[in-house]
Amino acid sequence: MSRSRSTPSTSPSGGCWRSAFLAGLPSIVKPASQTAYLTELAVRQIIASGILPDGALQLLSASPEGLLDALTVQDCVAFTGSAHTAGILRRHPNVLDGGVRLGVEADSLNCSILGPDVRPDDPEFDLFVKGVVTEMTVKAGQKCTAIRRVIVPETMADQVIEALAARLAKVTVGDPRNPDVRMGPLAGLDQRDQVRKAVEALRAGAEVAVGDPAGAALLDGDAERGAFMTPLVLRARAGATEPHDVEPFGPVSTVLTYRGLDEAVALAARGKGSLAASVATHDPDVARSVVLGLAPWHGRVLVLDRDDAKESTGHGSPLPVLVHGGPGRAGGGEELGGVRAVLHHMQRTAVQASPDLLTAATGQWTAGAARTESGVHPFRKSLADLRIGDTIASQPRTVTLADIEHFAEFTGDTFYAHTDPEAAARNPLFGGIVAHGYLVVSLAAGLFVDPAPGPVLANFGVDALRFLTPVKAGDAIAVTLTVKQITPRTGADYGEVRWDAVVTNQDGRAAATYDVLTLVAKTWPETPATEA
Repeated sequence: MSRSRSTPSTSPSGGCWRSAFLAGLPSIVKPASQTAYLTELAVRQIIASGILPDGALQLLSASPEGLLDALTVQDCVAFTGSAHTAGILRRHPNVLDGGVRLGVEADSLNCSILGPDVRPDDPEFDLFVKGVVTEMTVKAGQKCTAIRRVIVPETMADQVIEALAARLAKVTVGDPRNPDVRMGPLAGLDQRDQVRKAVEALRAGAEVAVGDPAGAALLDGDAERGAFMTPLVLRARAGATEPHDVEPFGPVSTVLTYRGLDEAVALAARGKGSLAASVATHDPDVARSVVLGLAPWHGRVLVLDRDDAKESTGHGSPLPVLVHGGPGRAGGGEELGGVRAVLHHMQRTAVQASPDLLTAATGQWTAGAARTESGVHPFRKSLADLRIGDTIASQPRTVTLADIEHFAEFTGDTFYAHTDPEAAARNPLFGGIVAHGYLVVSLAAGLFVDPAPGPVLANFGVDALRFLTPVKAGDAIAVTLTVKQITPRTGADYGEVRWDAVVTNQDGRAAATYDVLTLVAKTWPETPATEA
């Protein structure tokens, strides 16, 4: 059983507050200072659209001082930003002692590895170079997933740098309002100065291989007022430590070289934990070795080759269903998306009670709880008339050898346990001819289905199907079907009904168990009022 927390969560992460809404939580959003104007515009448009209840989304663009003091054990905080600020949040008394949950996504020295099997004329080489340039220049490299460390075989370093230079030469820098510009400025002059400072720190152990640290040749824009910066590729000297410690949050990457896969993995691990890593390879052995080596240090690993490139979202663009977080330096948390994020925001509570009281508390029928047989077939009831626990218990049907033989011939499923008496007799699980599991389920449907048109509109699947006791020729099966869960669909004239199905043999032993999923009309003109 789950319940949504009813008090606000503070979060700068769009993915977090979207999932919070689905979980029923209001959210307070605190954007970074540089992006507060853009965030304010987006929030203003969301509020004006009317898609959210009043108070579901609040924006705080001023100082958050005192905000965490007001939070309680029912609240959670999601933070994306620097490790320094994350440390301040972690030390807050309400986090340390007050039970406020804190999720952090922090600094990350993400890497991309070129496999030793890749040569300059291989598709993977171009994919690798394109991926690095994309991550350097999208959002001017101001991405938590951007590739900061480019790890390549020692013998391929020159070719990689030349290829990066050729592709980066096509990246025009300037005012993004000019349609010919391919990369705009950083978030602000302070941000540009911080990146330049990081570059100077990196140059203690590396040299500039591509680009000019002094400034950018602008296609359009004001170099004095705009925070423009040219993309930079540095080449690390042997043994340099700076690329593993300094994150330039801008269009900067450093090339490091390795002589063997173990060294490549060791270089990646020196980042002390990152959000994302990628490897370009078409060799299964290389892929396995690198993935196993990178997994303890990264929240996500992309293996890129000629086969998956067209469908890949790229190194820095995770899908909502993927984990997007990382250990160590990356914060030890996750940016939240998909169903996993909704569950993160919900308190899950274990409830112990009798089946009847569990059913009453959860609104979902629990095995062992009371059933109701009203004399009216449940398939004749609309969603408005159905009740949790409504049940039909069928009459038995004998499964014959002819049924089994016909099903085998009709479907082509001639597995020996259904067709070869001698081989079936030697099977330690069956000891003779047994009915197909799907035959049992098919016959069960014939036992409980009401064939006339009615509120049940469609069957859209089964869940958790298990075959528990073999059904042999001469066995008599019956089915008990019970309304387990009713879920109306908003905006539709029907809803979903989950039915608990148990198929038993003549001895009362369960032969099969599963959930039947149907779509049922909310109302049905032909349903008598007395059936409610």
